Amino acid sequence: MMERDISREMVKEVLLIGEVIEDYPDDKPYPSVLFWGWIKGEPFHVVAALDSESEYCFVITAYKPDLEHFESDYKTRRKHGS
Repeated sequence: MMERDISREMVKEVLLIGEVIEDYPDDKPYPSVLFWGWIKGEPFHVVAALDSESEYCFVITAYKPDLEHFESDYKTRRKHGS
């Protein structure tokens, strides 16, 4: 995350106030979700998984979405070939 200029505080903020835009219930070893939020005027995505037994949250990745892969709302994935 640091090489992408994304701080822990930014990730925490997206996890706390962001919106879940995709759900991956079949991910292993724990189900995960894609969060979306705006931080400092920029869109951010965080993929995280929750171990419901231990209540640990695992951050898998955090990144700034781009218009090549997402529509202008930064929540909707572009279809291949679009």
